[in-house]
Amino acid sequence: MTAALNLPIIDLSSPDSLSSATSIRQACIECGFFYLVNHGVEEELLGQVFEESSKLFSLPLEDKLKLARKQHRGYTPLFSENLDPTSTTKGDSKESYYIGPLDDVTRSNLNQWPSEDILPSWRPTMESYYRKVLSAGKRLISLIALALNLDEEFFEKVGALNKPAAVLRLLHYPGQLGSTDEEIYGASAHSDYGMVTLLASNGVPGLQVCREKSKQPQIWEDVLHIDGAFIVNIGDMLERWTNCLFRSTLHRVMPAGQERFSVAFFLDPNEDFVVECLKSCCSEASPPRFPPIRSGDYLKERLRLTYGS
Repeated sequence: MTAALNLPIIDLSSPDSLSSATSIRQACIECGFFYLVNHGVEEELLGQVFEESSKLFSLPLEDKLKLARKQHRGYTPLFSENLDPTSTTKGDSKESYYIGPLDDVTRSNLNQWPSEDILPSWRPTMESYYRKVLSAGKRLISLIALALNLDEEFFEKVGALNKPAAVLRLLHYPGQLGSTDEEIYGASAHSDYGMVTLLASNGVPGLQVCREKSKQPQIWEDVLHIDGAFIVNIGDMLERWTNCLFRSTLHRVMPAGQERFSVAFFLDPNEDFVVECLKSCCSEASPPRFPPIRSGDYLKERLRLTYGS
């Protein structure tokens, strides 16, 4: 039986920013995961997102494939992705849908939207949710700056979030997959590529974390659902940015025998922003481990390794 992971709960509405930042620092050093509550995204809106997501994934496959992923926007069918390059399975048992930045004219036209004739409320619901979570994410980044012993507005001041490369990803894990001798993963073991991820789910279990990604055998712990809370985790880019002070953590989704929906929001810096070791995270005794790299180049290479394009 898998043990449940005890994660700290960060209140985004708390007036005690320093206390919140201290809790975030401890969480990101020890595990790379925590809960975020009072984030400003209403339960009603979140319910609408899951309702509209269910409608989309319930469409006939031929209709969904008309919106097939191009330039990392749109639909990906079951088993089309394998997040663990060492896995020999036929692919992850999930289908997903990607929505990229909304307000940058050069990138917003890459988004694909279902027909209003079929799903009239789909686009406005997703756009509203995207903007609400982006706002929450930026407030969280201010606390992360404090957690790194930086000015609260550090990431804003250096221009990291002027045009963030934020992506919303809707995920659907079918409840029943039929009998097979092959081990099936909803999402195989991986760490996220970018800065920070804010995840909401419909409450069906399955998410697991491995706190020690370099040790064998791997020990997996369940991440429990808390109504109204985001599950937040640190990505590889922030681990790199902090000179490995903050930890990106292996996680996966195991089939639970029930239909599972989740919504992941990946908040990353501007594509042209250069990520280099933060001064508060290096010293003579602990010099920078990684050379500076353009954020867009780093993410593009990670996507290439996953998708082959």
